[in-house]
Amino acid sequence: MSFFDEIGGLIQQYGAGQATAPAPERVSDHFDQVAQAVPSSSMATGLAAALGSGGSAEFAQMATQLFSNSGGTQQAGMLNTLMETAGPEVIQQFLGANAGSALSGLLSGGQTQLSPEQASTVPLEEVQALAEHVHSNSPSIVDRVGEIYAEHPTVIKVLGAAAMTMALRHIAARHSS
Repeated sequence: MSFFDEIGGLIQQYGAGQATAPAPERVSDHFDQVAQAVPSSSMATGLAAALGSGGSAEFAQMATQLFSNSGGTQQAGMLNTLMETAGPEVIQQFLGANAGSALSGLLSGGQTQLSPEQASTVPLEEVQALAEHVHSNSPSIVDRVGEIYAEHPTVIKVLGAAAMTMALRHIAARHSS
């Protein structure tokens, strides 16, 4: 039995052409069901669609929400992915504009990766500024962050019903054709 056989009716509720979406209080349950049934790659593209829907500032805000609700390992994963995706030049540009920041201190001496312990000390304002800077230089970051959180879809719930609905609609569009 394929995942679509298991949740086909549910996913169709989010498909194109549906007059109304399910009630917001049901979206969280639906999101859980879909997250358990679909392949990780489907979840990643759905999450990326939700994360990338509003431009750099909105991506940065959502990335910060995810970061603040994640454990140290996920936080390090996000920051390291942001830095990796941006590349050394963009990171140096960011650090130069933010001298004296916690990130600047952590990355002095040529360090390019942060441990979970280090990542947990980075203030949320810096995470948001870095995410916005990286997104404006490398919009593909939404795909990478989607991949990270596809493995931890319960954290996505902090983004609210609208983001989960957008992710579910994208998953529905991908699997109903």
